Amino acid sequence: MDCLFCKIVAGEIPAHKIYEDDQVIAFNDIAPQAPVHFLVIPRKHIATLNDLSEEDDQALAGHILFTAQRLAVEQGCQDGFRVVMNCNDLGGQTVYHIHMHVLGQRQLHWPPG
Repeated sequence: MDCLFCKIVAGEIPAHKIYEDDQVIAFNDIAPQAPVHFLVIPRKHIATLNDLSEEDDQALAGHILFTAQRLAVEQGCQDGFRVVMNCNDLGGQTVYHIHMHVLGQRQLHWPPG
């Protein structure tokens, strides 16, 4: 498989990890859009949100969300942060392995770009 994030999970490509457990890895974004900008990805390869299985992945999706929340607070974003998950080309997804962006420590505006 030629998935960038699977290679990070496997240790084939380095990443500045801020957290990992048996289900997820969190690491700083290589092109940050805010003073705090990290990704939370599952170790399991799931290409898009459309590929989540309710039976198999519901607990994993919750774990991703709660990990993002906990790490955002630990990174100093308790006053506010944004979480973003893009799905498919039209949604802005560029790496086809689900991932949650967490951005904070600056004012974020709506609607996004």
